[in-house]
Amino acid sequence: MDTSESLLKAERQTWIRRLVDRQGRVTVIEVSSQLGVSEATIRRDLEEMDDRGWIHRTHGGAVRVDRATREPPINLRLKDHPQEKKKIGKAGAQLLKDGETVFFGSSTTVLEIARNIPDDLHLKVITNSLSIVNELSGHRHIEMIVIGGMFRHSELAMVGYFAEQMVQDFRADKVFIGIRAIDITHGFTNDDLQDSILDRIILKIAPKIIIGADHTKFGRVSTVLVGPLTAAHVIITDQFTPIEIVEELRQIGIDVILA
Repeated sequence: MDTSESLLKAERQTWIRRLVDRQGRVTVIEVSSQLGVSEATIRRDLEEMDDRGWIHRTHGGAVRVDRATREPPINLRLKDHPQEKKKIGKAGAQLLKDGETVFFGSSTTVLEIARNIPDDLHLKVITNSLSIVNELSGHRHIEMIVIGGMFRHSELAMVGYFAEQMVQDFRADKVFIGIRAIDITHGFTNDDLQDSILDRIILKIAPKIIIGADHTKFGRVSTVLVGPLTAAHVIITDQFTPIEIVEELRQIGIDVILA
């Protein structure tokens, strides 16, 4: 392979992309040395590749953008990373204040937040999740508004046109939702169109949007755009989330809580 400075940009970027896919991450110095071109050229390549969604640019290099696989049913996801989700759940519940109206979305991480609500806390909860309804049905200080619509079996939740119409008529103090994939460049994405459309509406009904997501959701891209990262005000995650991602999120103004 010609490793001169005049190597065609397309060839160079294809080579870089394959290296990132194989190794998971690269540094500017590493690529510059292997290709025999300047670090400035490699930085420009990485910026362009990041814009195209081929890689994710980091300080000093780049990492692979992983495609999120299709999400398994909620009952199966309850077994994924339970300790991390429990910590996120406890941290999320601490953000609740007496007398608030909150929206709880359908996700295993948000379910953990619901499980940690103090017994003496008075709340009005809006939700489309039957799991949340079942969890909070015995809580004597919680008034619930249940969103109707088309029942999605895999999520045990209501979606579709009627759910969308109902949600947009409400206003809450805080929204708590989960997300399938989070990427610095591509924002929040999910793998189901109906879920994503509903989530876009949910993101607009409160002045404070709180995302609960364990470390496996970061640096990944799924099929349907939900919104840009700036749609969220707080992200609660666990200690295994890469620190460079945490810092990038904080730099764009998102409060990241490491549970």
